[in-house]
Amino acid sequence: MWVVELFSSLPGLLAVLALFGLLGSQVRVHRAAKGDLRSLAALPRAHGINAVLSVLVPAAICFVGLSLVKLIGPRLNTAALPDYVVYWTVLTVAVLGCVVAILRSTVNFRARQASEVWIKSLLIAASVVAILTTVGIVLSMLFEAMHFFQQYAWQDFFFSTDWAPNFRGDSSLGFLPLLWGTFYVSFIALALAVPVGLFAAIYLSEYAGPWMRGIAKPLIEILAGIPTIVYGLFALVTVGPLLRDYFAQPLGLGGSASSVMTAGVVMGIMLIPFVSSLSDDAINAVPQTMRDGSYALGATRSETVRKVILPAALPGIMGAVLLAASRAIGETMIVVLGAGAAAQMSLNPFEAMTTITVKIVSQLTGDTDFASPETLVAFALGLTLFAFTLALNAVALLVVRKYREQYE
Repeated sequence: MWVVELFSSLPGLLAVLALFGLLGSQVRVHRAAKGDLRSLAALPRAHGINAVLSVLVPAAICFVGLSLVKLIGPRLNTAALPDYVVYWTVLTVAVLGCVVAILRSTVNFRARQASEVWIKSLLIAASVVAILTTVGIVLSMLFEAMHFFQQYAWQDFFFSTDWAPNFRGDSSLGFLPLLWGTFYVSFIALALAVPVGLFAAIYLSEYAGPWMRGIAKPLIEILAGIPTIVYGLFALVTVGPLLRDYFAQPLGLGGSASSVMTAGVVMGIMLIPFVSSLSDDAINAVPQTMRDGSYALGATRSETVRKVILPAALPGIMGAVLLAASRAIGETMIVVLGAGAAAQMSLNPFEAMTTITVKIVSQLTGDTDFASPETLVAFALGLTLFAFTLALNAVALLVVRKYREQYE
């Protein structure tokens, strides 16, 4: 029974073909050598590795390529690729690879170089898969967003300040209140996380001793392992009422525990280890010779940190801030429990607001019709958020290049 199951599955057949290619190449190369292995251009082991790679690598690349075609085909309104076509195409490529590998196992064949070519091809294919995955994500959002804008005017989406979805029709789907809430919460979170995380990294790298560093660094990094739902409950139960009772109500700014400030403060606490750990790594990567040269010129430790270490570590620090910003923009659970779900534009940080990610979840939750603009708007929101994140990456890259040229 297991033999039938082995030969009926594609991975099993590929494994059998790889084993057959391995044995066939060994038999052929030993016959070609006639007992004198010194006459071979490559060891028999290299011929076997090449035979296995000749079967598995082309089959894997073919399978991934056909899977992507099968996935993207319906989006392009083309006929779906049948499963048997994928099965037999991959199997045919594997058989051809096995036959070619056995035939190439001769005395003068440099199997080691051929194996390196297969490994290089596999690495290139892995890079291409990563790129195509990003392209697939963008295209999937783009196609659905195009369907949305065919049913809803883009002017009303990009320039309206009213967000009032109604699945029975006559909805107002302006995304400006969501964009404002997203940036407002993210700004408060970064205003807390970046200074605290950066100062913590400077202290741990330049001032703290081994004993203090061994205790403080793991304690800070524990914050990164706490689930976001726990942060959300912390915002709902502790931080929100605290800010309401001691700041919002005494100042006359509101009486709700759910606010932008609540979500921003808790999210900033969550982002501290992201900024701290990556900035610490960037600061530690600065060569010690730069520190020694600064001290030799009479600079104090604080002057060395400010004028030498931080400029040299700026690309890594910018990467840490960018990662924290992306994490803040994409956060959902803390905003749901800490900031509420009110889509409004206000400068008061103690009022309830919401973000793009929260509304994406709410629009795709429940029994909804994926052909209605109230549901398709989630893809338009996702594509817009992706565009803003991409612009943020571009700005950070320009800043990094500017200062890197200055200090190299």
